[in-house]
Amino acid sequence: MLATQLLLIDPQNDFCDLPAGTGPAGLAPTLPVPGAHADMQRVVAWLRDQAARIDHITVTLDSHQVFDIAHPAFWQGSGGAQVPPFTSITAAQVRQGVFAPRQPQHLARTLAYLDALQARGRYTLMVWPVHCEIGSWGHGVHAEVLAACADWQRLQQRAVYNIFKGSNPWTEHYSALEAEVPDAQAPETCLNQALLTTLLQAERLIVAGEASSHCVRSTVEHLLEHAPAGFAQRVVLLTDGMSPVHGFEAEHRAFLQRMQAAGARLSTTAQLRL
Repeated sequence: MLATQLLLIDPQNDFCDLPAGTGPAGLAPTLPVPGAHADMQRVVAWLRDQAARIDHITVTLDSHQVFDIAHPAFWQGSGGAQVPPFTSITAAQVRQGVFAPRQPQHLARTLAYLDALQARGRYTLMVWPVHCEIGSWGHGVHAEVLAACADWQRLQQRAVYNIFKGSNPWTEHYSALEAEVPDAQAPETCLNQALLTTLLQAERLIVAGEASSHCVRSTVEHLLEHAPAGFAQRVVLLTDGMSPVHGFEAEHRAFLQRMQAAGARLSTTAQLRL
């Protein structure tokens, strides 16, 4: 039994609103979440204080390539126009010719995906800036988080459990447990049974990370969908260790309210002592 677990979702450079000059020369986060840098600093302070009482740490890593159904390079507007980041796209708009994949042979697969996504009713496809590109500085873990996790490994003599998600270019993959539209022919998009088994061993599962409106939300929602009744009471959401993407503050608030109603505990890092 991995009694007390920390699930740290996507604590990556591209999601953190780092101070200017923090990264290598010429590099800056591509999808900074307002407040994320301070979130990570609070989580780090809490982790260092409570490290001896944490039995297991899972860190998830959003992992994409430039060619991705949720990135600008995939899409074009009418007449071949560029599609800017933060554009939402529906199947109806594609059928109307407002947007199209840059490669015509991708049209049928794209429409099938958008139809399936709409049927699930969770998200509308969003074209994001290229972020967390595999191998890039932005894909890396926030430096202070990385250092604190390394110290925890030395103390506890066990490794952090790293989960990579999002490398399949044909589906959005907010949740660490499964893609928004799983593809049975692509196992990396389907339910991560090993991760689910690990998380369900927790007597107390503490969750933080970015962003609360998307990847944190989807991961926790999928976890509770697959967990036994009453598992939500073992979950603690660190409310000052997560923030929403700008413009999705209402989704953040609604997520926290739903989780609290389901039985999860909301806590700040200052309040939570193990």
